[in-house]
Amino acid sequence: MVITLIGYRGTGKTSVADPLAGRLGWQWSDADDAIQTRAGKSIREIFAEDGEDVFRSHEREAMKALLNRNDIVIAAGGGAVLNAQTRREIRLAGPVVWLTASVETIVARIGGDLTTSGQRPNLTASGGRQEVEQLLAVREPLYRECADATVETDWRAPEEIAEEIITKLEPRLREGAAG
Repeated sequence: MVITLIGYRGTGKTSVADPLAGRLGWQWSDADDAIQTRAGKSIREIFAEDGEDVFRSHEREAMKALLNRNDIVIAAGGGAVLNAQTRREIRLAGPVVWLTASVETIVARIGGDLTTSGQRPNLTASGGRQEVEQLLAVREPLYRECADATVETDWRAPEEIAEEIITKLEPRLREGAAG
């Protein structure tokens, strides 16, 4: 079984994946890290040197590889749901959890994470709050389409969020362990 965490950048997917996997006794992987390893460069460099289409191709391949594993929590990239085939595959692989946060929280988390800002480019000319609002308008219906559960992450510790996910997914987890 695979649990895929989806949601916009800054909603806590990577921060939650580790304690969630730990509680389950599973492995976890950050899809963005897998993309960077595959490409041999940062996401910012992929966008600057090769363009978004090449990045999305790397993202697709990374997600395919991760989704073929078992007993893993995947922190998907915020835009992974843009690919229809990836959306189908994450739903088939196991439960999908949409992590949400307010626009204010997302902007604050992105702005406060120097590693992320150094490795990931703005995806629109505007950047900042306007970018978050624009991209959420496009992506929220796709997140909603995929999600088996939704968990709000504002002002919450990753361990607390992981516990809520386990509680919400308990029937699916029991079913997966039995089958």
